[in-house]
Amino acid sequence: MDEMTVRDVDVRDKKVLVRVDFNVPLNDKGEITDDGRIRAAMPTIEHLVENGAKVILMSHMGRPDGKAAPSLSLKVAADRLSELMRQKVEFIDACVGERVEIAAGKLKSGDVLLLENLRFHPEEEANDPEFARQLAQLGELYVDDAFGTAHRAHASIVGVTKYLPAVAGLLLEKELIALGQILENPARPFCVLFGGAKITDKVKLLENVMDKVDTILVGGGMAATFLKADNYEVGKSIVDEKLELAAKLMAKAKKFGIKLLLPRDVIVTGDLTPEARGVCVPIEKIPPLGRIVDIGLLAISLFTKELERCRTVFWNGPMGIYEMPQFSEGTKAMAEVIGRLHASTIIGGGSTAEIVAELKMAEKMSFVSTGGGSSMLFLSGEKLPGVEALLKKAAIGKRNLG
Repeated sequence: MDEMTVRDVDVRDKKVLVRVDFNVPLNDKGEITDDGRIRAAMPTIEHLVENGAKVILMSHMGRPDGKAAPSLSLKVAADRLSELMRQKVEFIDACVGERVEIAAGKLKSGDVLLLENLRFHPEEEANDPEFARQLAQLGELYVDDAFGTAHRAHASIVGVTKYLPAVAGLLLEKELIALGQILENPARPFCVLFGGAKITDKVKLLENVMDKVDTILVGGGMAATFLKADNYEVGKSIVDEKLELAAKLMAKAKKFGIKLLLPRDVIVTGDLTPEARGVCVPIEKIPPLGRIVDIGLLAISLFTKELERCRTVFWNGPMGIYEMPQFSEGTKAMAEVIGRLHASTIIGGGSTAEIVAELKMAEKMSFVSTGGGSSMLFLSGEKLPGVEALLKKAAIGKRNLG
């Protein structure tokens, strides 16, 4: 990659402002249910601590709409990071202002401070220059290690780079290399497995990798749209309004000689209540009142056969309504198959990453991205504002950028 990283700069005794992604899921008690994003940021934080930096972390959590929300405080993330690092991580319930400046000024080399939720301020998402300046004056160097928000032109991602030299963290570097490999030189056969509801955000990705991919497998809510475009009746299943996109993709796959497989059978139900039960039917016999909620047993078998012959697999999106246990079997089956493959297996972030973590399958994958939207845009060939704002490698060896 062309961007400079934290390894390329001298950080000793410098205040280093680090954008991390601690947007972790919480339960009703405010407890973290998956600390994967915190763990993913630790290599960068530990590198800075070991090299004598004064580390100032900033992140967002949830969508507080520019207002302080105690239930979305990052204090819980500071406590968890303290446990994982086995050292005290200081926390302050603000991210700009005199109190924050004083706290940052008291840091010693190796200390870590986490600021309060950036999105408690509407200026963060508005990329307000003054808010960005106030954040930037806390540090001497900026490190972006939040790939999950790299597609956002926010104050803590793009704005601060106007005031501080900016480099990539180790997680951001790892993401760009792993996903870049898919675009540049994937081991073949190469298969993409898509689920989820909408196809709109996946069209550009498929078009961008069309000359490299060998097989496309479609499950989840997306399957209904593709089946409808292929002249099958899908009952009351939700169909993407961009129906023509599915038809266009199928035609293009055929033109390029790419195998695009839809489920040959699906699980359907008449309602989506907690007590709902599904029945497995061939796609030719989806009832008028039926709603597709998972892939069927034959689809699992056919998808498994295709996956087992591939050397590179990219997966994004569940195969059904995963949050309803009775309609999660297709997703679980795909996770288990991909987890045992002798191949390069990349999980495309977002809900798919959370599912893999919940199933305790993350360690069996080659790489689990921390960025859902960012990973999809990157693989679509789009420029990510957070990456574009970083310094490029213009010199060899460490540079004193403080």
